[in-house]
Amino acid sequence: MSRLASGPRRRSYSFTVPATDDPGSGDAQARTARLLRLQAAACRELGSVLYGDLLLHTADDLESGGPTARVLAGYLDDRLASGLALRLLGGVHAQALSGGAPALAAFYPSTGGTPEQASGSPRTWAAFRQALAEHPADVRSWLGHPPQTNEVGRAAALLGGLRHIAAEASLPIRLVEVGASAGLNLRADWFCVPGPAGSYGDPRSPVVLADGWQGVAPPDSRIEVVERVGGDIAPVDPLTEDGSLRLTAYVWPDQLDRLQRLRGALRVAAQVPAELRTEPASATLARTTLRNGTWTVLWHSIFRQYLNEAERAELAIGVAELGAAATPQARFAYLYFEQSRAGGCRVTLTTWPGEHRRVLGSAPAHGLPVHWRATD
Repeated sequence: MSRLASGPRRRSYSFTVPATDDPGSGDAQARTARLLRLQAAACRELGSVLYGDLLLHTADDLESGGPTARVLAGYLDDRLASGLALRLLGGVHAQALSGGAPALAAFYPSTGGTPEQASGSPRTWAAFRQALAEHPADVRSWLGHPPQTNEVGRAAALLGGLRHIAAEASLPIRLVEVGASAGLNLRADWFCVPGPAGSYGDPRSPVVLADGWQGVAPPDSRIEVVERVGGDIAPVDPLTEDGSLRLTAYVWPDQLDRLQRLRGALRVAAQVPAELRTEPASATLARTTLRNGTWTVLWHSIFRQYLNEAERAELAIGVAELGAAATPQARFAYLYFEQSRAGGCRVTLTTWPGEHRRVLGSAPAHGLPVHWRATD
């Protein structure tokens, strides 16, 4: 088995600005300010006007030597894909969630606050800046950790892909995820997707991915997951108070639908076991073998962009080796949800034996809705 050398920079990030968008050269402070402004644009694109406003203010504050500069000291040389802006936002959100920043919590919907209506969110920014000034050490403690939302909306893509897999051969599924974060999407078969483009699951599920599927409905096949294994170099335990806070803090506070999905997924995780290993993707691949009478499904989402070219090549080699070992009795599927140069993110599936590859659909980076297309 090939070893994927996914080093310490690989994390299960929430969406950041595309890795191809270089913030440019120049001094570290100006470079980081440009990075923050790029992330502000990405947050706006994904529906968070609040974080778009706050990051623009944060960039200005950094350049003027305000509290942001003191908090980010020592991190200004971080690479673009490190998610520094999201780590900063998560650290401040954690203060609001845990009661350390009540003035900010008053404006954050995630903590029961009332969103500011004024353009640019000036009062919210004042409270955000106050949190930076009053809790610099607490916020800095978050900068050394990856931003892991374990985005539950991406389960809609996984479920549709699993239906295509089960339609090809009705076998139990062994689900393996690289970059699994807290392993929440390893429980996707316990979620519900209602809507006109096909539906899945029990509507009483704690996780309802409303209108998660659009376009051509996935096959109406039965999904039976019999094994759930995930690997991540910095996994989060979703059953602990610290793990729950970490996941919640990285959900954007003005996006309550995402927060509701996360809290529901935490409830499911408490009921449905999954094996979560502290290991790089290379170790997860090395451990993965095929088994007669089952599908082995390797899955990842918003993962590949953080790998360099050599690591991507090694991932492809590892997948090809598993595919070459597949038989009609021990089948293998490679399913992923990744950014596309054409825009959005594509749901792509390849199955073995036969190496049948097809693009099943596309979706925004947070996963909803998935627009399914007709496949051969």
